Amino acid sequence: MWDRLSSLSFDRLESRSHTDYAVEVITVKLKVVIHDAEEGGYWAEIPSIPGCATQGETFEELLQNIYEAVEACLSVDLDPPKSTDKQRVVEIVV
Repeated sequence: MWDRLSSLSFDRLESRSHTDYAVEVITVKLKVVIHDAEEGGYWAEIPSIPGCATQGETFEELLQNIYEAVEACLSVDLDPPKSTDKQRVVEIVV
């Protein structure tokens, strides 16, 4: 059961437009560190996403909460960076 979280795959589905029903799937592998909680249950942290952590009373609950925590941590709205004539803003998919 523990190997299931050695590399967590997180799939994000994104619709390209309202009329185009094609779906793009992006898979990202994230390392998850799982700890036994002192009061029982488990807690987990995702080191590649600072501040992203969660907990669960059972391993199955923890797994579900990990997916929700990663989605919440990655969906934070940030002000878009501004371009100047000496720098450019680009997006890449990894």
